[in-house]
Amino acid sequence: MMKKTALITGASSGIGKEFSYQLAKKGMNVVLVARNKEALDQLAEEIIHKYKVEATVVTADLSVEYAARDISEKLKEKGLEIDYLVNNAGFGTSGEFLGNPKEMDHKQVTVNVQTIVDLTHEFLPTMVKKGEGTIINVASIVSFQPVPYMAVYSATKSFVLSFTESLAEEYRSKGITFFAICPGPTDTNFFQSAGDPTPSVTRTPKQVVQTALKGIDQGKSYAIDGKKNYFLAQSPRLFPRKMVAQLSAKVSLKSMK
Repeated sequence: MMKKTALITGASSGIGKEFSYQLAKKGMNVVLVARNKEALDQLAEEIIHKYKVEATVVTADLSVEYAARDISEKLKEKGLEIDYLVNNAGFGTSGEFLGNPKEMDHKQVTVNVQTIVDLTHEFLPTMVKKGEGTIINVASIVSFQPVPYMAVYSATKSFVLSFTESLAEEYRSKGITFFAICPGPTDTNFFQSAGDPTPSVTRTPKQVVQTALKGIDQGKSYAIDGKKNYFLAQSPRLFPRKMVAQLSAKVSLKSMK
């Protein structure tokens, strides 16, 4: 029986790196995608040595238009088909909307939204043809509510969750699993990149990935990582959306100060 191949974006660190470990541990060959070739090469070497699977490095900047097409073409040249896609790459910005360069917001939407759609278009057809496949999209607990001062990021993650749940139902009968993992604050470099202080209490990438894999085994279309995060994500159901936005704005402003 041929080993399955998993492609993980944002594989050089954080949640993406942990997905790479966990899927390789399950016996899958992995395709590691990110911008940092040195980090990817080190990870590939470690995975090959530790798990005895193949690890292919593909360097790509997912903020560039049609990056997904280029990745797909590189894999076709190598004769690789993807059975398991993890759309993990993403980033956020914080602060007042007009305080962020429009070019940065454009890149944020491209990475967090457009690239996920493009990669799904590239690799879903083969999965459907085979009658099996899994696509995991990394969303967030902010997928469930508006977040002033992180307006673009929260909006992109709302898209990711809606997109995933919709396709989960569309392709359920075709043997394809779509799943969204919704982490809260996690011990990664996300907050440094976003310009926010790292919260004092965070979950680990390993906990996030374990929650995702467990949710898939349970047949869910999404899961929220951590009990505290689960209850936080329910607040928009309990209060008027205007109130949720106001409370969220206060928390964001306090965090930025």
